Amino acid sequence: MLYLVPTPIGNLSDMSFRAIEILKKVDRILAEDTRKSGRLLKHFLIDTRMISYHAHNEHKAIDRLIEQLIDGAQLALITDAGTPGISDPGFLLVRACYKAGIQVSCLPGANALIPALAMSGIPCDKFYFEGFLPPKKGRQTRWKHLALYDCTVALYESPHRLLKALKEIIEYIGPDTQVSLVKELSKMYEKVWFGSAIEVHAAIDALATIKGEYVIIFKKTTK
Repeated sequence: MLYLVPTPIGNLSDMSFRAIEILKKVDRILAEDTRKSGRLLKHFLIDTRMISYHAHNEHKAIDRLIEQLIDGAQLALITDAGTPGISDPGFLLVRACYKAGIQVSCLPGANALIPALAMSGIPCDKFYFEGFLPPKKGRQTRWKHLALYDCTVALYESPHRLLKALKEIIEYIGPDTQVSLVKELSKMYEKVWFGSAIEVHAAIDALATIKGEYVIIFKKTTK
C-alpha cells in the first residue's frame, strides 16, 4: 500500500489525526526534504524512518520502491507542505503502483489551491489550475494559452516573480481582470488582496518587501 499524506501548509494544527496515525504505522516515509519533514515528524512524535524522494531522484527511485511495495512494505509519501502530486512529486510513483497492481490511498487534507479559491471572491464553480508558470522559457506561451480561458484561473507564484506575474495579467488578460491574491495561507501573516489587476499590482508594488508564498486567482472580465 502507498499512502499519499497531506501535511500542513503553515499551521501545524491542520495536521489530521489520521495523517499522524498513518505516518506512525507505515514502514517508511518518502519525504521531499527530510530536514523539513524531520521537524514536522518530531513535533508529532513520529519516529518512522524517512527516505529522500524528490524531483531529482524520483525516476531512479521508483523501481526500487515498487519492489519494496510488492514485497509487502507500506510506504507513505509526503511533501514539504500540502498534498503530494499537486505541483510536487508524486504522480510517477502513483502511476507505477497502478501498473504493478499496488493499492494507493490519498488522505484528504491541506493544500493551498482550494482554500485560496474559496476565499477569492471570484466564481470558482469552474476553474483551471496552472500551478507554477515557467520562470523564463515558455512563459509567454503559457500566458497566451491562459488568455483563452473564460473560467477562473489559479496559479502559484514565488515572491520574486510576483510583480512580474501581476504585470503579465494586465498585459495578457486585461487591466480590469478580477484578481484575488492570497499570501501565506493558514500562517500568521495570511493576507488577501482583491481588486482589478491594476489595483492589486499597485498594492504589491507599494510594499517595502515581498516575502512569502502566493496563490493568484483571476478571471478575465467579459463584456
